[in-house]
Amino acid sequence: MIAQRYQLYVERTDASKNMARYYAMSIEPNLFGEACLIRRWGRIGARGQRREHHFMREEEAVRLFLQLLRKRRSRGYRPKPHIPQESVG
Repeated sequence: MIAQRYQLYVERTDASKNMARYYAMSIEPNLFGEACLIRRWGRIGARGQRREHHFMREEEAVRLFLQLLRKRRSRGYRPKPHIPQESVG
């Protein structure tokens, strides 16, 4: 059973290099109760790639999650800026 929900979505864009990438991760339980780190990445608007890592213990999944987060941040990935929606009515 996963004690806490882990989710991340970050983007890296650079118009001068025609770069628009995303990277998403989450830790979810699989059917056998193991922790599963799911990673998705690719060009924004495209399907991209997916990879799953299965762990017996949640702590191992969290360790890899944080390691990958540090790596992405060092490469310039940042959370997508929140655009407030205007009230209707």
